[in-house]
Amino acid sequence: MVDTCAGEFNAETPYYYSTYEEYDEVVVTDNKKVVVIGSGPIRIGQGIEFDYSSVHCILALKRLGFETIIINNNPETVSTDFNISDKLYFEPLTEEDVLNIIEKEKPYGVILQFGGQTAIKLAKYIDKKGIKILGTTSQQIDLAEDREKFDGLLEGLNIKRPRGRAVWSVEEGVKEAKNIGFPVLVRPSYVLGGQGMEITRNEKELKYYLKYAFERDRKNPVLIDKYLCGREIEVDAISDGEDVLIPGIMEHLESAGIHSGDSITIYPTQNVSKIIKDKVLEYTKKIAKSIKIWGMLNIQFIEYKDELYVIEVNPRASRTVPFISKVTGVPVVEVATRVMLGEKLKNIGYGVDVYKEPEIIAVKVPVFSTEKIKNVEVALGPEMKSTGEVLGIGKSLNEALLKGFLAKGLNIKKIKSIFAAVNDYDKCEFVKLAKRLKRLGCTIYATGGTKEVLIKEEIDVGFVEDDAVEFIKKADIDLVVNTPTKGNDLEREGFKIRRAAAERNIKVVTSIDTLRAIVEVMEDKAEYDVYKL
Repeated sequence: MVDTCAGEFNAETPYYYSTYEEYDEVVVTDNKKVVVIGSGPIRIGQGIEFDYSSVHCILALKRLGFETIIINNNPETVSTDFNISDKLYFEPLTEEDVLNIIEKEKPYGVILQFGGQTAIKLAKYIDKKGIKILGTTSQQIDLAEDREKFDGLLEGLNIKRPRGRAVWSVEEGVKEAKNIGFPVLVRPSYVLGGQGMEITRNEKELKYYLKYAFERDRKNPVLIDKYLCGREIEVDAISDGEDVLIPGIMEHLESAGIHSGDSITIYPTQNVSKIIKDKVLEYTKKIAKSIKIWGMLNIQFIEYKDELYVIEVNPRASRTVPFISKVTGVPVVEVATRVMLGEKLKNIGYGVDVYKEPEIIAVKVPVFSTEKIKNVEVALGPEMKSTGEVLGIGKSLNEALLKGFLAKGLNIKKIKSIFAAVNDYDKCEFVKLAKRLKRLGCTIYATGGTKEVLIKEEIDVGFVEDDAVEFIKKADIDLVVNTPTKGNDLEREGFKIRRAAAERNIKVVTSIDTLRAIVEVMEDKAEYDVYKL
C-alpha cells in the first residue's frame, strides 16, 4: 500500500503496487466488483480522452453499487488518483501483471473498452484465462480488428471500403499498388495513433517506404489501401445487441489523409447531405449488429464522389467520446457501462438513432507541441501528432472556429503577413485563397514554384531576400502555409521551413482545408465580437 503521509502517521489509501515481499497489504472483500483496465502511460495517439472514459466508467459503476478496481500505471491521470476508485493497482498493463490482480480480487467481470487499444489487446489473453469480459467479447473484437475477417464482413453487408490488402514484400506491395492505383495509404499492422502511416503517390515513394518497413518488422505485413481524398465522417455509438444509440454524427474539417486525432472535428455536420447521414446510420447499425457489439463502437467513414466508405472500426471508446458527450449532453460512458452490465438502451431512458442535434455548433481543435521537440515533423498526415485539444462553441461555424483558434493560440485578428510554400497538388486552390487574403489586406511572401504561380496570376508577392529558411528565421511573419510534398524527411527544404517556423513559435498550417477555414473566419468580421468576451 502506498504511504501517502510519508510515515508521519498511519494513512490508509486503497492504492497498491506489487513487490516481492511476503507480506500482502491488500484486503480482498466479498463485494461484487468490476475491474476497469486503463490505457497506460499517456503518449501521442493515446491520451487523456481514455482517462476521461475510465473515470466516468468508475463513477457509473459506483452508482450501480459495485466495488470498483482500476489497473493503470500513469501518475499524471485522474483515473490514478487514489480517491477515484475503491482500489487502484498501479501496475503495468501486461498480461502477467493484470492476471495476478484479477486472480487475487476475483471480480464479477473486467471492462476493457475505455482503455484504448492497450486494453483491447489484452482481450484474447483474458478470455483464454476464463475471465469474464463485460461487453464485446474477444471473438467479436477480433472480427473488427482482423483485416481479412472484417473485409469479409463488410462484403457480406454490401458496405464499401477502400480497396487494399496486406503484403509481405516490396515486390508484392508494388504489384498491389499498381493493381489498385496510386496514391495509396501504407501502414504497418498493429499500430496505435497512425504510427508509421504514410501516403505514397508513386512507385519510388512506395518502394522506399516498404524497404524500411520490412527491415523494421519482418513478422507482420504492411497494409496497403487505395487513398481516397474525400470528406471524413465519424461516429461514436453504443449497442446493446439489439438497438444502437448514436449520440451524433461528426465531420472532419480536413480531407481524409490527416489522422482523426489531428483533424478539426465539427458537430453537428455542416456539409453532409441527408442521404449520406442516413447511410451512416444504416451502416453503423448493420456493423454493430453483425459484429455483436455490446457497448462502445467508433466508426470512421469517407464520403468520396457521393459514395460512403468505411475506413476504420474500433470496438471500444475513442478519443472523441469526451467531445461528443459534452456537446450532445448524452452521458456516453455511463450509458455504455450500464449496457455492458446487461441493461437495454430502451430501459435506460435514451432512445435509439441520433440524439436531437443542438442549435449550437461545436468544434474540437487539436493542439500541438512540436515546437518543443527538435527535428519533429510539423506537417499533418496519417500519423497522429497532437498532444491535446480545445473546444470552441458558437451559434455559427465561424464563431465556433474563431473561439477554437483563439484557445489554441492562433489569433486570427493579428494575421497580417504570410509566408507560403505549397506543393503542386495544392497550388490551384491556394491561388484562390491568396486572392481572398490580399483583399483582407495581408502581405504574402513566397519563393520557388509558389511565387511563380502567384506572379502568373498577377497576385503581389513580397520580396524574400534570403533563402526561405533564413527568411522565416528573421522576418516578421504571422503565419506559415506549407503543404508538404513529402513529410518526415529532415533534408527537404519544406521540413526545414516548418521547423524554423515552429521553433520561432510561428503558427504553421499544412492543410489547404485548414487555411480555407481560417480565411473564411477572417472574412466574417461579425464574429470578431468574440474578442470582447
